Amino acid sequence: MSSFTRDTQTPGKFLFKMPHPPEFTSASTARRHIKQRLIAAFRLFAKLHLDEGIAGHLTCRDPQYPDLFWVNPFGKSFSCITAADLILVNHQGNIIKGGGGGALNAAAFVIHSKIHAVRADVQAACHSHSLHGKAFSALGQPLKMITQDACMFFGDAHAVFPGFHGVVADEEEGEKMAECLGPQGKALVMQNHGLLTVGGSVDEAAFWFIALDRCCHAQLLAMATGCELQEIPAEVAQETSRTVGSANSGWFNFQPYFEMITREQPDILGVDEEGEEELVVD
Repeated sequence: MSSFTRDTQTPGKFLFKMPHPPEFTSASTARRHIKQRLIAAFRLFAKLHLDEGIAGHLTCRDPQYPDLFWVNPFGKSFSCITAADLILVNHQGNIIKGGGGGALNAAAFVIHSKIHAVRADVQAACHSHSLHGKAFSALGQPLKMITQDACMFFGDAHAVFPGFHGVVADEEEGEKMAECLGPQGKALVMQNHGLLTVGGSVDEAAFWFIALDRCCHAQLLAMATGCELQEIPAEVAQETSRTVGSANSGWFNFQPYFEMITREQPDILGVDEEGEEELVVD
């Protein structure tokens, strides 16, 4: 099967065809899948040094109960997270299931719950204190379209959350972040803080984070030369974003990472979902 097709409107031009995420017929199968992806994302973030100490949280909605989301316990190393560690939380901050006694990170609840509440399309969200994301956030500026990859975040696909008011611990701050992200945004540059990305799957949200951190790194390197940055024209960046910035592209780009990390750490695939069909939430 070809990965592209001819553009019937423009002779000599080809259009890319991206694969689609899988679909599931049962909640237990879907839950097993997202937990594998979530664990893989944690392990991958650790491998790529995108985590730092106790900071950072990745979440995903439960496929059976969309008003609940799975999140890592506070203080657990990303490199060591297993299915048994994941916590199922509601929008009131109550732990419904899992975690093995682990605590909920207040910032994870405040930020992610508000985004999940107002964006029905967001299935997963990622936030961590990555080095290049932190450095770039100090500029208080949006990403410049200086590379093809930066075009993933063209226009309102990303925004700057201005100002810094301390550790995020109140719901009003989370609401402001959700508002700043907007109805279509996939990423925030949180000034003096770091990066946050969202997506229609764990795969998509995790790849956007990796890509955004690297775009920040690339821009910082380019700026360090002291040379004038050559930006991609807006119309070209917009057209490019339709391919490299699509949801399917984000999902597909994560698949090589998933293959790599699961070959290195095959226990990720050993998620035990026995009895999940009977998961009942009051």
